[in-house]
Amino acid sequence: MFDTKGIFKTLATMPVKFRKMFGLGNDFIVIDARQDSKLSAAAEPRRATALTDRKTGIGCDQLIILEACEDAMCRMRIINADGSEAGACGNAT
Repeated sequence: MFDTKGIFKTLATMPVKFRKMFGLGNDFIVIDARQDSKLSAAAEPRRATALTDRKTGIGCDQLIILEACEDAMCRMRIINADGSEAGACGNAT
């Protein structure tokens, strides 16, 4: 499901680019879904926990998904490692 070149494959085996970033002791997976809304599926709790798992996934504290938005440059969704969505995150912003 994952490789070492910054690409993971979704359940439909579509390669997806991501960035792994670090800030103040926390790490994040950032997925830009502004051009392809299907990438927002990574926010589903089952997929998010698979991605954030440090043993079988990429591993991180939070998953950040950038989505298209009419009122701003983008909308940022913050998904915790347990699959829940956070309202804010000081390190990722």
